Amino acid sequence: MPAMLDGRCALITGSVGGIGYAIAQALAEAGATVVLNALVDPATGEAAAAHLAKDTGRDIVFDGADLTDVAAIERMHGNAVARFGNVDIVVNNAVVRHYAPVDQFSTEDWNRSLAVNVSAAFHCVRLAVPGMRAGGWGRIINMSSIFGARGGENRIDYITTKTALLGLTRAVAVETAATGITCNAIAPGAVPTPPLLGRIHELAAEEGVDASQAERRYVAERHPTRRFVAPANVGALAAFLCSPAGDDITGATFPIDGGWQAR
Repeated sequence: MPAMLDGRCALITGSVGGIGYAIAQALAEAGATVVLNALVDPATGEAAAAHLAKDTGRDIVFDGADLTDVAAIERMHGNAVARFGNVDIVVNNAVVRHYAPVDQFSTEDWNRSLAVNVSAAFHCVRLAVPGMRAGGWGRIINMSSIFGARGGENRIDYITTKTALLGLTRAVAVETAATGITCNAIAPGAVPTPPLLGRIHELAAEEGVDASQAERRYVAERHPTRRFVAPANVGALAAFLCSPAGDDITGATFPIDGGWQAR
């Protein structure tokens, strides 16, 4: 029996680890071929692709396109189309973030965050929509965050760009609503990715507390569930949105945050 996403190609930015890789695994397990992307050395990217291909039996490739370079994004999309025929699913997951007060935030860091977190998402969408429209089917998923709905200190770029993705989602959803394309956003809470754990451990060192204790406190202060959001559950949500059950869901934002927004 064919898998749900047989014949579909998914391009997922920021996907050699963490949430992006979990989404890639969920979509590959559902039958999709996958283009992984991250700004890492080629050996690391190829190893991630080989590992996922072995686990899922699907055709997985790595493309190390620099998402600050529009020409590189265009080449990545063109390579995916040349190999797989179309890009049917786009997951805009790549993110960079910096921690600094707004009046100390560098112009260079600000511009890079806008380029990777928002402009690259726009370019991936604009390139994929014509092929999706021609095929009468497409799925666009923009990875926002709890911080698309909340404020916070010393993370002006992250909050601004994650909020911007919600506007992008609504605009694209309305524009493509009658074409067979859906566009939705996922807004995770605290997921135990290496960048987040690294930040928690930095704060623990500054306060002189045990790292595991700092992790428990960090989650308990945010999630009523008192546990991290599992990356696999974020992947499962993405796969659901790509399923036939997602046909009539567009322009929506799905929190997966352990109850954080309910507080």
